[in-house]
Amino acid sequence: MAHSESKEGEFAVYRVGKSHFTHDNKAITLPDGWIVVEAGDAALTRRVKSAGEYWVIKGMYRGKPTNVGLCAPAQTVDRLRSELATERQSPDYAKRLAAGRAYRERKQAQYEVDFEQTLLAWLNFAPRYHAIAQKLAKRVTSFATVVGSGTVARTQRISIEERARAAVIAWMRHCTTNYDEMYIERGNDRRRMVRRQLAQQSIALLNRYRRDADIDLDRCPLALALAEKRDDIVFDEEDELGED
Repeated sequence: MAHSESKEGEFAVYRVGKSHFTHDNKAITLPDGWIVVEAGDAALTRRVKSAGEYWVIKGMYRGKPTNVGLCAPAQTVDRLRSELATERQSPDYAKRLAAGRAYRERKQAQYEVDFEQTLLAWLNFAPRYHAIAQKLAKRVTSFATVVGSGTVARTQRISIEERARAAVIAWMRHCTTNYDEMYIERGNDRRRMVRRQLAQQSIALLNRYRRDADIDLDRCPLALALAEKRDDIVFDEEDELGED
């Protein structure tokens, strides 16, 4: 079978519209008797992978390949779907589901506490500005730690300290600068340069709070941003990692 690079031992093809291609751009037809299992049912995906032969189907998301489903023998998929449907009707399954949900909620709550404390430690504002640091930490945490948000705070590729720093810089870029209204010429290098410049401005402002400098809170962009309540901020891991 033709395949592209994926996890060791996995066959992978790329979906473009209704067609599929190998990693070297050769068109490929899915095997007869096989069907596509779209991503979204983690339990079914795990069982299909454990049951035998399958292909991983990849698509492009924000310019990067990502798994969008599997392709496997229809007979296998139908059998596994039937087994799962039966299991999911049982009381034991409902209990396990509830227990898993409760565990994830506890884990998320603890992560939010840890993230906020890490933010406070990194901010390290002078004592008279501690209340502002607390408000900033809470505000950034509320935006950045939402499950499934894709923000830098959700990535596991960098330490929590690095996540905290990146999340603050991202929040400040959107809330204390005119970044969202800027016209930036196409090209990743130009956008990256603008973000780096804005990050330097944000760090300079934070350093004033750390040094206990006299700050006019009625004119400070950070204090003014914290006085507002914005629900329209959107930033994600793709945009925010490694830009400052």
